[in-house]
Amino acid sequence: MLANSMILLGLLAAEGVAAKIKLGTRGSPLALAQAYETKRRLAQQFPHELADDEDVEIKVIKTTGDMVLDKALKELGGKGLFTKELDVSLLNGDVDICVHSMKDVPTWLVPGTILPCNLEREDTRDAWISPKSDTPVTLPAGSLIGTASLRRQAQLLARNPGLKCVNFRGNVQTRLRKLDEGVVDATLLAYAGLKRMDMADEATAVLEWEEMLPAVAQGAIGIQCRDDDERALRYIDALNHEETFTCVSCERAFLAALDGNCKTPIAGQAQIIDGELRFQGLVASVDGSKIYRSSKVGAPADAEKIGREAGEEIKAEAGIEFFEWLQQQEEPAAVSA
Repeated sequence: MLANSMILLGLLAAEGVAAKIKLGTRGSPLALAQAYETKRRLAQQFPHELADDEDVEIKVIKTTGDMVLDKALKELGGKGLFTKELDVSLLNGDVDICVHSMKDVPTWLVPGTILPCNLEREDTRDAWISPKSDTPVTLPAGSLIGTASLRRQAQLLARNPGLKCVNFRGNVQTRLRKLDEGVVDATLLAYAGLKRMDMADEATAVLEWEEMLPAVAQGAIGIQCRDDDERALRYIDALNHEETFTCVSCERAFLAALDGNCKTPIAGQAQIIDGELRFQGLVASVDGSKIYRSSKVGAPADAEKIGREAGEEIKAEAGIEFFEWLQQQEEPAAVSA
């Protein structure tokens, strides 16, 4: 189905049929699934403008983060590696909107662009995948865990210090193939991604927040456009899910307050329960030996303030020395996967 749609779009472009909206995305199966979900929702919301298949053209843009897979993200410069080329295409007018996994989006946006829309969030939890154990706690010392996430690594080692984490990048299918080949004993993936690709049954277990607090903005899809493009803004404004946007704004304010990047194990999640916004956040050392936590409750209208105050609270408790020391820490288990 996906291949047929892409072929059709290519034929229409060759015939000179101009799409009404050009949508930029990364090329991984998950990114494409999110792009086609966005296209479906646009057609549903604007049946008289964007319902025909050729009305929304999906353009795949290769990013540095997708092309360089043999190095840790922190060595390459962090989250912007998954958005830089998309930003350039957007500003050049090659695309009208860009669809992102929000956890890959830096807390700062390139000037001239805005990100005013989040689709309704999926399950934010992490999926544990292992043929050897139903839980990280019961794996024996020396077991290899494939993950490029320092957040996951820190929380795993806090619960089971004998584990060894190895750099493990690539799309979902690549990671699962490596696991099947016995390169590692277990891995973790965002449960939202598995669900979006109809692969939820790959999960051995789904970890609750008490076991593994998810990444800031995990499970959320964001749609970006140029700040002066009123036509694109009208389309994507109609797709925004207010509760998701509020929670993600809180989490990203927490991350920004901590100057968070891929060198810092940071987790943060907000949810609205009975009209009240509840936030949990943490910062940890890479080896999981030190963890600082903050919990806040308040009105959804104060989402960004709540996130910012939680970050400032952890900064004050941990002290600047902790963050300086954190930047100098080496990752344990320098084993190539």
